[in-house]
Amino acid sequence: MAEGGVPYPSVFMVDSHAAYPPLPPKPRPPGRGGVTQSLLFLLVGLALCGLAIEACFIYHLYSTQGSAGSARMSIQAGPQAPHGDGVLVWDMQPQPLLHEMEYKDGKLVIQKEGYYYVYSKVFFSEVNGAFTHSVCKTTPRYLGKDIELLKSRRYHPKSGKMMSTSNSYLGGVFHFFDDDSIFVKVKNVTQVRIHYSTENVFGIYMI
Repeated sequence: MAEGGVPYPSVFMVDSHAAYPPLPPKPRPPGRGGVTQSLLFLLVGLALCGLAIEACFIYHLYSTQGSAGSARMSIQAGPQAPHGDGVLVWDMQPQPLLHEMEYKDGKLVIQKEGYYYVYSKVFFSEVNGAFTHSVCKTTPRYLGKDIELLKSRRYHPKSGKMMSTSNSYLGGVFHFFDDDSIFVKVKNVTQVRIHYSTENVFGIYMI
């Protein structure tokens, strides 16, 4: 202790040879193995999704084909003498392809609701005046006149040339309910030519 009662300052000894504490290890950057594994999982997932989507498309395709063959009808025989109202009456000999359909007095009666493709071809002579070819329907849901679905009108002006012949084609997709009736109607029925079975056709099938 120094004079006057004042203590001397403390003295510490420093060992310069003492070992320093180790530094914490540096974080390692992610290796290539982790990136490759993640990319592999992603590719496998995409491949499985593609297979699932393809399977759904194939199932839908086969389901559509199955429903398309469930209701169809085709007449390729020439019509008989039309009614006075112009409705064509079709010859049922030979027996046409008629499945889940009913033919009655020139009309096809739908027995299964769905979307159908309807088509018709009429062979006729071109004389002075107009020739009208149409596909119509009647339905219990609408008590009134016939509903025209498709219509074709051909006008032949007066001329001194010889009478010629032509064809009228109609076709379209429509939604029908049970008991809807589909038929072909013409105006000036005397112009319809009935010579061969393939000249006048009428058909419908589900899509």
